[in-house]
Amino acid sequence: MSPTIKRIIPNIFTFTNMVCGFLSIVYATEGEFIIAAWLIFFAALCDALDGVAARLTNSVSKFGVEIDSLADVISFGLAPAFLAYSIHLNSLPIIGLGISSLFLIAGGYRLARFNSNLVGNDKDFFYGLPIPSAALTLIAFIILFYNADRFDSTGQIILPYIVVALAILMVSKIKYETLPKPSLKSLKAEPIKFLLAFVALIIVVITSGKGLFFVFTFYILYGILRQLIEFVSGNSKTKPS
Repeated sequence: MSPTIKRIIPNIFTFTNMVCGFLSIVYATEGEFIIAAWLIFFAALCDALDGVAARLTNSVSKFGVEIDSLADVISFGLAPAFLAYSIHLNSLPIIGLGISSLFLIAGGYRLARFNSNLVGNDKDFFYGLPIPSAALTLIAFIILFYNADRFDSTGQIILPYIVVALAILMVSKIKYETLPKPSLKSLKAEPIKFLLAFVALIIVVITSGKGLFFVFTFYILYGILRQLIEFVSGNSKTKPS
């Protein structure tokens, strides 16, 4: 396989990620909120696949990292912020606009901090909630509370707090586990991670996506709980990413 083709393959997934973010904004503008939410989910799949493709083709590069971050700002920063604003936060005039912008700003900051501390491509954890996880948590919340072509009143009340909380978590120094890499080596090294990922997938499938919010809530709370334990025990010694 030529070097050019090796570079193109992961970039195809990256650009598809970017297009999904754009389409999500388009559908949110037209009031198709669930389609907009699932497009962000599909963007996240592409985001995961571009990393897998880059490793398999041995084409990891600085350009790839930069274009991936630009795609992530669109799909996991701008698109979910716009979706949250369109579905309810626009009813809170200036406050809603500020809360939506906060999510986008926090996501951009999170990506810039990650890139500036990027020393290698293989990490066991990240500091701060990764922007794709924050975006997926937000769209999972929207999917959970969107019923009969309307956003539930309970969801409307909680949504501003969810958006602010996710923004804070992204810029925090709370440690979060990386997702297991799809390889036999990773499976042998981290069987528990693969088991949990498989269970999470089953939950999402059998609940038609409604369980996605609870999966990410568990992931977020686990990170917070572990951080509290490490703070108390004084064992947090690893350099942040």
